[in-house]
Amino acid sequence: MKLGIVGLDSSHVSAFTHLLNDPQDPFHLEGARVAWAYPGVPSMDFDFSYNRLDGYTRELRDEFGVEMLDSEEAVAEMADAIFLEQVDSRKRVEQFSKIVTFGKPIFVDKAFALNTADAAQMIGLAQRYKTPLMSCSALRYCQGMNVAMADDSSGSILGADFFGPMPIQPTQNQFFWYGVHTADMLLRAMGRGCESVRVTHTEHHDQMTALWKDGRIGTIRGVRGGANCFGGVIHREKGSQYLNSENDEIPYYASLLAVILSMFQTGTQPDSNEELMEVMRFLEAANQSLKDGRAVRL
Repeated sequence: MKLGIVGLDSSHVSAFTHLLNDPQDPFHLEGARVAWAYPGVPSMDFDFSYNRLDGYTRELRDEFGVEMLDSEEAVAEMADAIFLEQVDSRKRVEQFSKIVTFGKPIFVDKAFALNTADAAQMIGLAQRYKTPLMSCSALRYCQGMNVAMADDSSGSILGADFFGPMPIQPTQNQFFWYGVHTADMLLRAMGRGCESVRVTHTEHHDQMTALWKDGRIGTIRGVRGGANCFGGVIHREKGSQYLNSENDEIPYYASLLAVILSMFQTGTQPDSNEELMEVMRFLEAANQSLKDGRAVRL
């Protein structure tokens, strides 16, 4: 497959292109390569965008031979499948609307959107144009999560507790920026049916406590200034499973990319649109709870 990327201001474009286009990479994935890209327009109020776009554009063009095109539509026309990678999720609806009409599989990097209204609009467009769609954090499919979810020898999942970095970017709507990582881990483990979430906030921590409709409880501990790793404990009927991203032998970008390529090749989404929307509702409810201190229903 020949793939295209829209938006070159995210570190993920470098990671994905290395894994796909460099046969010497120890975690190289065969069967697809990045052939085209549209750099996009930097967001001048977001340093992660304007400080990085030129550098990643040069890297993909000069080191990996990726051809630069002049629009989102040009990439969508040429490519077999598309990565939407612009780091500023405020641009999601505008850019997604330009490529979804081609009906080719699309992976939208985190955050899928910055509110549920935009998320619902994008999913509606994907359904209208019969476009296979995937969006999640790389942590949703990290090796530790995959191993834990595949091993149900200790019975059903009764609850789960996850932790990870929780920096805030002013332009990216609070928890949608980094809370999506641990939210994806928690909701993959617990499944659909989250009823409400309540946030306790301090300068250096956010604690989210979520209640499921069947009475199970899941938590997220977001840290600012602590260890820069993700992990958690999944509690089952006969024991608990501990996972930490630092213990994974396979980089989480490689684990995620394997799932993305399967979706690109088959057109089958690994997660339903309803699951994706529940993650968006969870983050929006957590944002609301942060403001008023109460439990907020999804």
